[in-house]
Parts: sequence; structure tokens; C-alpha cells
Amino acid sequence: MANQVATPVTNQPIQTARSGFNWARFLTYAVLITGAIISIIPFLATISISLMNLTEATSQTFLPSTPQWSNYLEAWEEADFSEFFFNSLQIALITVAGEVVFGVLAAYAFARMEFPGKNLLFGLFLSTLTLPAAIVWVPNFLTVSWLGKVTPFQWIDNWPALTIPFMASAFGIFLLRQFFQQIPDELWDSAQIDGAGHLRYLMQIVVPLSKAPILILGLFGFLGSWDSLAWPILVTRSLEWRPISFGLQAFLQEAGSFVNLQMAGAIITILPILVIYFFTQRQFIEAMTRSGLKG
Repeated sequence: MANQVATPVTNQPIQTARSGFNWARFLTYAVLITGAIISIIPFLATISISLMNLTEATSQTFLPSTPQWSNYLEAWEEADFSEFFFNSLQIALITVAGEVVFGVLAAYAFARMEFPGKNLLFGLFLSTLTLPAAIVWVPNFLTVSWLGKVTPFQWIDNWPALTIPFMASAFGIFLLRQFFQQIPDELWDSAQIDGAGHLRYLMQIVVPLSKAPILILGLFGFLGSWDSLAWPILVTRSLEWRPISFGLQAFLQEAGSFVNLQMAGAIITILPILVIYFFTQRQFIEAMTRSGLKG
């Protein structure tokens, strides 16, 4: 019996192609990290100064030796933030409620209904995004002043002038329209078979499927209303309806050289926005990626 010679199996070396250094990705991350650092440093500095005593705040100290939490209480009491905070909260909630209602209805009409001149009207509507806010202050002021004369309730120095002109957000309607257009047409066909009209289909199908963009519309509306300063000063004469942004401006002037109290007041003012964004950041990212607004 002939001896069988086993042919040795030669292991072929696995060729691992060494890819070159990805400079494009490196530069992208470098730019993003640099931008994040530039953005967050002033915020962290504000928090740090707000916890310092006056000597540390006016020196080149980076961190407080002992956090002065009493700065926030002192700023809250001296600036009378409680009244301004409640005013801003009322204004923001009314504005957001109106913006969501009108935004949902208008976006649905542009996305799912057919009517003459729809594309032209939507294009004109979007063109308002290019206008600076200051341009519409004069016509809006004339409008609310006239409405205050022909309606039974007061507009100037009252909540209607502070909220109603901002209940139709062009960006919000555009955001919701982009999302509504992605809802499958088969759902509308099924709803029609069940005898549903546009209103029932909107409330029972479209709105439950669009919670993320509606939440983001509310977030943007709240943010815009909370940060508004020039328009509230224009349409109010007393402190009864002036927002927290006005309270912060007045406090910054009154606090003078007390930089630590100024920074504490600034943190108090932006704290509600930070809390709201913390709880809605997931929906924010989801709405932006699913509505065709990706970067």
C-alpha cells in the first residue's frame, strides 16, 4: 500500500488593507469639538461666576472657593423675578397653545388637502422666514392697536398683543407639513373607508403619529416667547404683563458692579429652557431627522 503523502496546506495570509488616515472625518470632528467648546465655555463661566462671592467674581478666578448658593436667592428676591416669571409662563403657554393649534391645522391643509393656489400660497408663506423680526413690529403694532379699538377687550398692555401675533409660525408649519407628507396615503384611504373626514383623520391618525414634531413646535414656541424682549416692551406700558427678560434687563442695570448676582439672575432666567430641552432632546432629534431637515 503506497504511502499517501499529505500535501501541506499553506495558510494564505489574510491581506489587511491599511486604509489611510481619514482626514475628512478628523477635520469634521475637530471642527465640531472646537465649536462645542467655544459654545459651552461662556455658559460654564456664567455658572462659575454666579457661585462666587464679589471679590472672586471681579478677579481672575476660574472656580469659586466656596459655592455661594445664596446668590440665587438674593437675585430672585432683589429682581422680583417671581412676578416676571409668572408673566412669562402665562405668555409662553398661551402662545404655544395657539401655535400648536393653528400650526397643525395649517400644516395639514398644505400637506394633505388640495385647493387652488396651494403651492403659491405656501411659497409666499415660507418667504416670510427671510424677513427680520424687527420689520414686522410696526405693522403688528398698528394691527393690535386697531384691534384694541374695535374689539370689546384690551390688546395693548394685555396678553393678546403679546401672544396672538406669534401664533402662526412659518417654520413650525413647514416642519409639520414635511412630517405630515411622510404619513402613508394608505392610512387616509382606510380612514375614508371607515367614513372619516379630514378632521377625524387629523385628530385620530395624524396627530398621534406626529407627537415628536408637535412637541418640537411647542419647544420652539416656548423658547421664542420666553426670550422675547423688544416686542413686550413695545406693547406694554406697566409691569403687569412684562416678561422675565425685561426683569433680567432691569436687574442687570440695578445690580451694577455685583457681577455674581448678575450671572445668578441670568442662570435663573434660562433655567426653564434648559429643563424643557433636557426632557425633549430625544424628540427634538427624532423630529429633525424624520422631517427631512437633516444637516
